[in-house]
Amino acid sequence: MTHVVVIGAGQAGASCVAKLRAEGFDGQITLIGAEPVPPYQRPPLSKAYLLGDMAEERLYLRPEAFYAEHDITLRLNTRVFEIARGEKAIVLSGGEILNYDELVLTTGSYPRSLPNNIGGNLKGVFTVRDLADADAMAPAFTAGKRLLVIGGGYIGLEAAAVATKLGLQVAVVEMADRILQRVAAPETSDYFRELHRSHGVDIREGVGLVRLTGEDHVAGAELTDGTRLDIDFAVVGVGIIPATGLADMVGLSGDNGIITDDYGRTSDPHIWAAGDCATCNFEGQTIRLESVGNAIDQAEVVAVNIAGGEQPYVPKPWFWSDQYDCKLQIAGLNLGYTDVYVRKGDGDVVSHWYYNKDRLIAVDAMNDARNYMIGKRLIEAGKSPAPALITDPATDMKGLLKG
Repeated sequence: MTHVVVIGAGQAGASCVAKLRAEGFDGQITLIGAEPVPPYQRPPLSKAYLLGDMAEERLYLRPEAFYAEHDITLRLNTRVFEIARGEKAIVLSGGEILNYDELVLTTGSYPRSLPNNIGGNLKGVFTVRDLADADAMAPAFTAGKRLLVIGGGYIGLEAAAVATKLGLQVAVVEMADRILQRVAAPETSDYFRELHRSHGVDIREGVGLVRLTGEDHVAGAELTDGTRLDIDFAVVGVGIIPATGLADMVGLSGDNGIITDDYGRTSDPHIWAAGDCATCNFEGQTIRLESVGNAIDQAEVVAVNIAGGEQPYVPKPWFWSDQYDCKLQIAGLNLGYTDVYVRKGDGDVVSHWYYNKDRLIAVDAMNDARNYMIGKRLIEAGKSPAPALITDPATDMKGLLKG
């Protein structure tokens, strides 16, 4: 009987094993997770869960009983230390050896942390990646406390929004010239800067961290502009790193993740990869997509192919972020954009349309779900309306889909 072992019980791992059964795969399936809880959603950790609006059980992607009901062996609180490719086996914590016929790496990613020599090891310095992180920092989110967010990306800004809602004093420092510089156009940065400042957040751009200070627990921060801040705790949101340790040991990864072909296979025909840890091909470029949508879609393609299919993975990037009462939805990738066109709606409804010369490549939609969906469909269909139509309030946007 064919045995599929999946290492990493996050969104990608859970999607892979469920899809295997949905495809009629009747072999043995083992899903291995390092955490003590079944696979769960990560995006709410820095939003609804941290706010106390979502209980832990609601985070779970499926009830724990689902795995037993579908004859999936779920090994929680278990770490994998080695892949023995020649023997088609893995070595688990405690020295247990588990053989596989097909191995899937859905090991995800982990947050970048601050070096110890600038205070990264002080108590009260948190990163946000898993349930334990969220649980560890939750008690600090108490009204009146002073929070420093290091990094003005989506994770940092989401944490800032939650803290502000809970009555904390929040400062955000971003070393780059503007928040969201790595992922969005200046127009989107401007929107979220104004949103946060309107809620009282102290946004400091072009300012880096020299060090965090304190004896045992963080108490202050020294910034590159000479400013000293008194703080009660800090959240570090300076990006993530693909978790490629196992793949590195057996030569399956490159500079930016585990290398896969169009079907999700690594250079070893019996080892596959999906999710944050894995590369994919997008319009001739080898990239890594850090999103829930990619984790699900790429993992399901891997499952289809293990079950006997030969389906290439065609990424359809989409992302979202919730901050205060604003829902940001992103379709496409803005890599290589040359122009951004703004479509305004009523109130705080606005969308930013990215073009590479005359080709529509991405849309940022703020509180504008309708135009997000239209933009997503246009991009997937390869349609690029004239920018003058996008910016004209009189344009029937849905009609652009027929053009």
